[in-house]
Amino acid sequence: MIGADQPKVLELRHITQRYGSQPLLQDVSLRVAAGEIVALLGPSGSGKSTLLAIAAGLLRPDAGSVWFDGVEITAMPPERRGFALMFQDFALFPHLNVQDNVAFGLVEQRVRKKDARAQAVQMLDVFGLGALAQRRVWNLSGGEQQRVALARALITRPRVLLLDEPFSALDADLRTSLRQEFKTRIEAAGIPTLLVTHDQTEAASMANRCVRLVSGQGAR
Repeated sequence: MIGADQPKVLELRHITQRYGSQPLLQDVSLRVAAGEIVALLGPSGSGKSTLLAIAAGLLRPDAGSVWFDGVEITAMPPERRGFALMFQDFALFPHLNVQDNVAFGLVEQRVRKKDARAQAVQMLDVFGLGALAQRRVWNLSGGEQQRVALARALITRPRVLLLDEPFSALDADLRTSLRQEFKTRIEAAGIPTLLVTHDQTEAASMANRCVRLVSGQGAR
């Protein structure tokens, strides 16, 4: 059992991953503490999204290990890790309304649908989206969709939040306004957060610390 009395800390230790015969990640280590946002920077093909996938459990590293709260979870399947992963395309379910999109994770955790929907409405109110609960997601603006995606991620109280270019599909003004909102809510929730981005401005405005991947190796 992962220690409830220890602080929430995500650690990637000496991660090595190859792509075919080429090294993609070479002995990369990093630590993300509770409420901390660490940005992963680097050019396309530097291994940022691969490292995120390894943290999520979607990919097993060729070498190295993943730890949470002092317990190794490298072999733990993603559905047991209790991590939330957000993509740049929001990944909302078009056949569900806003309320049921947010409630989805709770239903998957076997919370009664009635209770999950009630909690979803409360979470939407926190994000100023309560009036949109019955709307279909395709009727929302890009900013509204991104807030719904974050509400869906946070309602399950994830142990770690993994963000893969979460604002790249939005216009510049909206990106600027959402960065601070995300940062505030993540820090308030006390969740270790790993942010993959190619945008140095985004990293500087959101992250407590930046790690640049250069030739598959981490450099602060």
